[in-house]
Amino acid sequence: MDPSWRRSSHNWPQLMPDSGRAPVRPHLARLEEDVWPLPLQETKAASGPPFVNEANSKWLDAHYDPMANIHTFSACLALADLHGDGEYKLVVGDLGPGGQQPRLKVLKGPLVMTESPLPALPAAAATFLMEQHEPRTPALALASGPCVYVYKNLRPYFKFSLPQLPPNPLEQDLWNQAKEDRIDPLTLKEMLESIRETAEEPLSVQSLRFLQLELSEMEAFVNQHKSNSIKRQTVITTMTTLKKNLADEDAVSCLVLGTENKELLVLDPEAFTILAKMSLPSVPVFLEVSGQFDVEFRLAAACRNGNIYILRRDSKHPKYCIELSAQPVGLIRVHKVLVVGSTQDSLHGFTHKGKKLWTVQMPAAILTMNLLEQHSRGLQAVMTGLANGEVRIYRDKALLNVIHTPDAVTSLCFGRYGREDNTLIMTTRGGGLIIKILKRTAVFVEGGSEVGPPPAQAMKLNVPRKTRLYVDQTLREREAGTAMHRAFQTDLYLLRLRAARAYLQALESSLSPMSATAREPLKLHAVVQGLGPTFKLTLHLQNTSTARPVPGLLVCCLYNEALYSLPRAFFKVPLLVPGLNYPLETFVESLSNKGISDIIKVLVLREGQSAPLLSAHVNMPGSEGLAAA
Repeated sequence: MDPSWRRSSHNWPQLMPDSGRAPVRPHLARLEEDVWPLPLQETKAASGPPFVNEANSKWLDAHYDPMANIHTFSACLALADLHGDGEYKLVVGDLGPGGQQPRLKVLKGPLVMTESPLPALPAAAATFLMEQHEPRTPALALASGPCVYVYKNLRPYFKFSLPQLPPNPLEQDLWNQAKEDRIDPLTLKEMLESIRETAEEPLSVQSLRFLQLELSEMEAFVNQHKSNSIKRQTVITTMTTLKKNLADEDAVSCLVLGTENKELLVLDPEAFTILAKMSLPSVPVFLEVSGQFDVEFRLAAACRNGNIYILRRDSKHPKYCIELSAQPVGLIRVHKVLVVGSTQDSLHGFTHKGKKLWTVQMPAAILTMNLLEQHSRGLQAVMTGLANGEVRIYRDKALLNVIHTPDAVTSLCFGRYGREDNTLIMTTRGGGLIIKILKRTAVFVEGGSEVGPPPAQAMKLNVPRKTRLYVDQTLREREAGTAMHRAFQTDLYLLRLRAARAYLQALESSLSPMSATAREPLKLHAVVQGLGPTFKLTLHLQNTSTARPVPGLLVCCLYNEALYSLPRAFFKVPLLVPGLNYPLETFVESLSNKGISDIIKVLVLREGQSAPLLSAHVNMPGSEGLAAA
């Protein structure tokens, strides 16, 4: 890097004081509740009545200006101590809507301290430490178009441009023919349109501009640019930072860039050379990183094809893929969980290997997301700005807090601002600026309003460690899985066959206590009472039909005459009325003095039929009376 080139102002967005605004006010005395140093009376006079949060009292309303004219999103907001004086400032990459030029703004307190125009729309802003030398002043990196502008002390320091891509050979050949006047502009246009429709690589900027011209302007454009070399330049879509070799908060960090040509680039923080290059199946739009570049790191990239790809240190291609059912609108890493917001108005939690942990449905569309990290309490949560004017704060799937805003929030940023540690900065759809300060006594408690499973369901079970036997059985099942499945199916079919045969035999021999025919729907069960040697046997016979009585039934008891004696072993059954239970009683006397017991078979017969209608086997108990004698 040439130091003289760094100081050069050629093609650089210079940060100049905003002459159209009042000068920055000196730091006022802190209020009793640690409110930000802007008197509430001034805010009220400058921007109307202050906005009051009715949901809770965890936040202090420090500033609200609906006419701040700031239009940006969360990736273009950054908080940093840019001068090393302990005063943290807000860096905003303003999109400049309504035909205005994009601008880089630096806010100190509620006012714009410096601002400068940008050559293209900003894609992301980040602050990082480039070196270990004192003073430890962070640098500001702003991604805009194909370049990354790096500032130190709010002065231009370095400009990194993405390497140019090789042009399409067919496109190059066409412009060479136009240079030699071998084809006319109309033919050139037709050939370029054909290449744009069929080729996988996009056309250069020169060709795209040529295709937008009218027929009368084409010849002049070709004469002016036909001698220029064809250059195909990609642009930056997203940017974040990755620690170089230490996990400390003030450690040196690398810049990680996502480009339009489906690549991820890791830049050296000192020389700004490309340390690593990784390819993706689609264009990245959101990035989340963890770890250190020299040790081990993970990169999570949410892409335009609706998938999230996970990459590791030594992988040039994605290692894991998370397929979403809708397009992602935000990606935040909370500890080891990737929280993804989708266009289906829902938040999803995933592990780094792609396993879905939970899903929370939002009451409105998600416009923006960012991380809330409260270092004093060790809290990490996800902030989501919704289209209904709410800002919801979640820890996993538990709702911690809801902030109501007068307009839909399009960008969020939480951190140290000024000299206050926990400051929430929001910009609205209409260009407003809202600044809130978290009370030092505020404690986020999981709300009970969210419907879902109980917290005990999310508790991890104490699963025992895998033993050697378990591992051996797992390997055996993996190697002989097909044979084991076939053996299991064979045994299952044999079991079903034997059960069917036994059931058929029971129906044919009337061994079931319930009748299988619809003509005599009967049910029988027996109860034995007594200690012996005399037992009382009660047979409960019931007609289960709805309207037809059953007449002409007989009951026969078959038993071992050497062990038992029944005075009524055969008797007639009265007419069975449907739905009534008929108890039929008889006595059984045990003749053995050795305590031997046997089975008594009870058969229900119909007059004129040899096959019983149903039967029951009564297991007689041992006679305790004879045993005692």
